[in-house]
Amino acid sequence: MAMEQQLKAGGIARSAREKAAEWAKPGVKMLDLAEKIEQYVTEQGGKPAFPVNLSVNNSAAHYTPTADDAAVVGEKDVLKIDLGVHVEGFIVDTAFTIDFSGEQGKLVEAAEEALQAALAVMKAGVNAKEVGAAIQAAITARGFKPVENLCGHLLEPWVLHAGVEIPNLPVYGQELQEGEVYAVEPFATTGQGRVREDGGFCEIYSVVFPKNVRMPASRRVLEIVAEEYRALPFAKRWLQEISMLQLAVGDLQKQGVLHAYPLLRDVEGSLVAQAETTVEVEEDGVKVLC
Repeated sequence: MAMEQQLKAGGIARSAREKAAEWAKPGVKMLDLAEKIEQYVTEQGGKPAFPVNLSVNNSAAHYTPTADDAAVVGEKDVLKIDLGVHVEGFIVDTAFTIDFSGEQGKLVEAAEEALQAALAVMKAGVNAKEVGAAIQAAITARGFKPVENLCGHLLEPWVLHAGVEIPNLPVYGQELQEGEVYAVEPFATTGQGRVREDGGFCEIYSVVFPKNVRMPASRRVLEIVAEEYRALPFAKRWLQEISMLQLAVGDLQKQGVLHAYPLLRDVEGSLVAQAETTVEVEEDGVKVLC
């Protein structure tokens, strides 16, 4: 059930989303945009629930800038801004798409309409498979494909992906329960409808199996993450003060302590749009939290 902290996080997320839409312009450095959004969330009394994702064009998720990132927003980019806020561990998750070219309005609309279609069928007792059917129908009716291997997810305190999923197709599902809080996030694509990991880029990690480790730099990473982020995703650029950071992250990943979130892409040349909000399931519908 949505708590007071989650309602506060929702208000911060709504405001941050509006600011992000103002700040995102062609020529702006991705790093500056991400840090500005994350700083705003903190200034408003929340904390980032994960690093701001700024995935462009055929990239669907998990692109956040590195500490020395020189990339800028392109004049014709289809930019997904995905941000999360938590207050004392209570999380909301929201995303939207900006089409800087003005040529991909139908694609952006397909994701947005799919989100509204999903919310219209959600209520206690509905199977998540029915939500996936509504998402698929809204996207395919507009001539695009849903991304089949990305999904919405149950949110619990300090847990971003809490096990139960909201698929983007009617392939599986569990019954929604009153009081549960979900991030619902349709993705519409001009591509194959399936994303793949880009093994060459990974900036986001989370702790999945904390244990004692020998290397001092690895211990330092775990100390900071355990205190600040617990099991929530973090960016390597948030830990720049740690010496031998890259070596430590590699060591922790090799030992199974860290889970990596590589960049996820559809096929080259395709475009992906995303729309997302967080809702609480009620007896006869949902309450939108952000």
